[in-house]
Amino acid sequence: MKRLALSRGTKCVLMAGLAAELLAGCSTINYYSQAAHGQLALLSDSRPVDDWLSDPATNPKLRTRLASARQIRQYAVEHLGLPDNQSYKNYTALTRPYVVWNVVATPELSLAPLQWCFPVAGCVNYRGYYGKDDAQDYASELRAQGHDVQVGGVSAYSTLGWFNDPLISTFINYPDAELARLIFHELAHQVVYVAGDSQFNESFASAVEEAGVEHWMERFGNAAMRENYARYTARKQQFLQLLLDCRRALERNYASSISDADKRAGKARLFRQLRDDYLVLKESWGGYAGYDRFFAEPLSNAHLASIATYNDFVPAFRALLARERSFGGFYQAVRRIADLDRGERHRRLKTLGGTMAGL
Repeated sequence: MKRLALSRGTKCVLMAGLAAELLAGCSTINYYSQAAHGQLALLSDSRPVDDWLSDPATNPKLRTRLASARQIRQYAVEHLGLPDNQSYKNYTALTRPYVVWNVVATPELSLAPLQWCFPVAGCVNYRGYYGKDDAQDYASELRAQGHDVQVGGVSAYSTLGWFNDPLISTFINYPDAELARLIFHELAHQVVYVAGDSQFNESFASAVEEAGVEHWMERFGNAAMRENYARYTARKQQFLQLLLDCRRALERNYASSISDADKRAGKARLFRQLRDDYLVLKESWGGYAGYDRFFAEPLSNAHLASIATYNDFVPAFRALLARERSFGGFYQAVRRIADLDRGERHRRLKTLGGTMAGL
């Protein structure tokens, strides 16, 4: 099988970015070594989608999925104003279920996630590993320090345009609407990204994905697809609301003046209630098990630490898109907000979100 050769410049950009962090000490070397190896392997094992489509040996199901992805990718450029580059024009077949595993951690009695800082991406609320065992080993270290920890598999991520992100076997078999959602979200990170402000970045990309899929469905969706996606979206919103309700109750518990022992007891009770409430919700869905993996590990603060990150400012960005009335104008307005300092940026978005709530 032909392998895509990485240019010398591409390798140098990656290694230069990592070198600065490696100077921090030996404890970082193993982490950045696996990160560099994992990223380079992902790129070097990819082939252009057109090659897969023209290869008689390509599995027919994969051929169909790649053709759909190519159409979605073109729509992203022509109608959503997303980057017209080589991202998602290659395909990588992996033998593992996820491309990376993210480790998220919080203190025992807090929902504030720990942060890790990296070149380019800035400070984020997770640490990613290309091997599940490596992620679990690091999670064990954090648990030994008294932290709540979650290890979660991730199907896709963005390198923010530094590399040509490929389509991957971990998500290529998603239904068309969900595949479009993922591609639009990850490409949005290449449009606007503020280092160290995950709440801004993820909410923006989520707003682009939601609006993008709505537009895409108008053109390419059929009745069955729209019904399935509406059902998917409704379940997602119901599950999200369940988590947000639990998060708010935990925040009240941790902010109260009761003893730490009582806070621990309240925490255990609220997580039992979350699991029970989920079983009721799942039954109302006819047994749909799509969110079961959220409960694969014992529940902890870490499970809920990033919920607000992906959703808090989505209403604000939707209001801004409605005001600008085009994706191009929307992106320009978002860039202007991105240039503000963090406090003013968040204040502006909260104001926009309040405007949306009043519509």
